Amino acid sequence: MKMNKSVLVAIFFVIAGLGPLSLGAAEEPSGGSGIMTGLKGADSKLARIVEADIIATHAYQVLLAQGCGKGDQECFSASGLSKDDLEALVAHQEALFASDPAALVAWAEGREGAFDPSEDLEPILSSPLDLGAKLPVNVFTDYLLANAKCSRLDARAIASLYQTVLEINRDGDLLQDEYRLLVALGLPVYTGQVGLPGSDEDFLKAGEACAGKTCQAPFDTDAAAWQIGGRKVWNWGEKNLHVRDAAILAKELLAEAGIAALIPKIKALAPQKIACIGHSFTSDTHWSTPSSFVPIVTQIFQAENPGVEFRQWIAGGLSASRAKRNFYQEALDWKPDKVLFVVVIRGDEDIEALREMCSGFAEAGVSTYTFDSLRDPSVDSVRHHMGEKVAKGTGLVIVEVGQVLAAAPDKDTFLCLDNIHMTEPYHRLMAKEWLKFLVGAREAKLPE
Repeated sequence: MKMNKSVLVAIFFVIAGLGPLSLGAAEEPSGGSGIMTGLKGADSKLARIVEADIIATHAYQVLLAQGCGKGDQECFSASGLSKDDLEALVAHQEALFASDPAALVAWAEGREGAFDPSEDLEPILSSPLDLGAKLPVNVFTDYLLANAKCSRLDARAIASLYQTVLEINRDGDLLQDEYRLLVALGLPVYTGQVGLPGSDEDFLKAGEACAGKTCQAPFDTDAAAWQIGGRKVWNWGEKNLHVRDAAILAKELLAEAGIAALIPKIKALAPQKIACIGHSFTSDTHWSTPSSFVPIVTQIFQAENPGVEFRQWIAGGLSASRAKRNFYQEALDWKPDKVLFVVVIRGDEDIEALREMCSGFAEAGVSTYTFDSLRDPSVDSVRHHMGEKVAKGTGLVIVEVGQVLAAAPDKDTFLCLDNIHMTEPYHRLMAKEWLKFLVGAREAKLPE
């Protein structure tokens, strides 16, 4: 009987008294990434965790390619694995992410712990799934090794995030799990940590270098996709490391003379509960900015007057009608004193839903607010008039910010790369206006 190399190596370890060896676990993972070459001790074990994540993410993307019929077979072949086999790898990845990070670190450092690599790590690493050289994760690994100051392990960790973020649809769940894991393991999570600059132009330059080397995938891999992926990885990296997040922005704003002058008013505001029901412009986790204006103001109050309590109900693209179905009753049961609506108004159904919510809050003695604009007044003129219609008979207060946004000297920097969401300068300005209104430093209506 002919024995393969893995079996012969395993027999040698057993005969030599070196203990059992999981077949395939000590070998280089398929695809020739070189991730474990020359690594010893804890770094070698960390590399195994990173590579397992990459392999399992690729398994999911192979399934994705099979489902949509898009993706080069050179890169997205199932390597003879069935759909069940691929789904099993994805399940092992999910279980790996559910592991206690402290136990993973203990295992990597050779200390006793609860992590058992045979349960979820080894089954992924022993998979025959091939990782082609033109896969985005391998292309970006090579790019980092050629242009950044980093080890192969560091490059592989960052490349794993790009692998996921290019896919787009799992950047709110899988990608965030990857960040938590890599941060806990002490590995870099964005290119700024390995000496690369972080402007949008820099990300486009990197995208242009990588796009031509990348195979066709079941998701976009052109230069623009790489560019927006770079911005996402950078901003989320800074958030997860608390380099730039809501707390940092709040601290910076409090140091500005105009906001520092408001601190006595902030401290004097009576204890109350303020709710926000809004779409992604109010989300702390969106990639376009270190944080949005609502969490920034929340952090300011936590620092200066924690008696003012904030709570958010958020969903991407949240319309007024969906807000009423999904969040209204829960927000009402919380018994807030004030409610800010930042919702999409598309037609009569949304107008009626907003009217019903505002009326319900008014009956409970709750004040309701919305903005006349979220950007340029010319864009939001219809929204403004709809708000006026709801305001009649419900007490909805329309806080005017459109003129301020339109007059901002840096307004041309407000839009992020997706031409929908807003960057940090926008959210800093909106935070100032929302804060001023809450503490009585400005009226809802701007001076004529």
